Amino acid sequence: MRYWWVNQNQTYRQEIGGGYLWSPKRRADSTRNQFYEFMREVAPGDLVFSFCDTRIAAIGFAQSYCYESPKPEEFGTTGLNWSNTGWRVDVRFQELKNRIRPKDYIGEIRWLLPEKYSPLTRDGNGLQGVYLTEISEMLANALINRVGAEANVARDVAHANAERGAEMDRPEAAIIEWERRVEEQILGASDISATEKRSLVMARRGQGVFRAAVEKIETACRVTRVDRREHLVASHAKPWRDSDNAERLNGENGFLLTPTVDHLFDKGFITFEDSGRLVVSPVAHRESMRRMGVEIDGALNVGDFSAGQRHFLEYHRENIFRQAHRRR
Repeated sequence: MRYWWVNQNQTYRQEIGGGYLWSPKRRADSTRNQFYEFMREVAPGDLVFSFCDTRIAAIGFAQSYCYESPKPEEFGTTGLNWSNTGWRVDVRFQELKNRIRPKDYIGEIRWLLPEKYSPLTRDGNGLQGVYLTEISEMLANALINRVGAEANVARDVAHANAERGAEMDRPEAAIIEWERRVEEQILGASDISATEKRSLVMARRGQGVFRAAVEKIETACRVTRVDRREHLVASHAKPWRDSDNAERLNGENGFLLTPTVDHLFDKGFITFEDSGRLVVSPVAHRESMRRMGVEIDGALNVGDFSAGQRHFLEYHRENIFRQAHRRR
């Protein structure tokens, strides 16, 4: 279990009411923001402290890993310069009756604040530029002790959820609904032929023209080396929902993978470096991956990629893989 602090002055009502955290992927100038990158490290069962109007207003536990999601419609005019696609983590929040003001206790918690990426100034004021940041277990316990019984209950529930370790169904349902809307847009487009529409819709499921294009490049699962066609899935590196129509049918935007490896790749638990090295997410459950027969020690190299494949793999590493890019 890890502990997170989220500053929600702008979006508290929407995120607490909707049961989630949401951030853009990048700043408006397309540069990285470490406080957005931290979203990619959250795992089910992690404890989240919500800070709003100078107080710890709610405590929750993560119900999902981070996943791609459109900007919530309920944000309205909030964050007009934010991108339309960002990161989302589902969180079950409990609003607090005893909303403590950390500034009142800064003398006892100052030494517990992170040296880097702290949510507060040294005198206890909130930092506007911070969205999500990690805090230590010691700081989390100090806050819980100040809040009292209701915080202890939230922590116990989070511990139980962490031990269960299961991702809830909401991310999958949300992505399916997102893709359904994209599919409707394709089917309603007046500038696309009926044949191309059919090909694009089938590509969402890894079939038709897209699969045939992938099979001209790939002959077996890169990880398991299974080469029987009936046991392989055509999987997009840059997801169908994020791609333009040309990318949706581009064979270099795909790999033939066995179903378990397709799951790991599609959900961002694994990715590949341009060198061919398999990379495993730090939030992946190691024992489960061993049981799937996947190498987890970083020794597996799956071979060379074409320039086009490397282009799409870069997108996968930057946008799907579950690992933040930490600045030192």
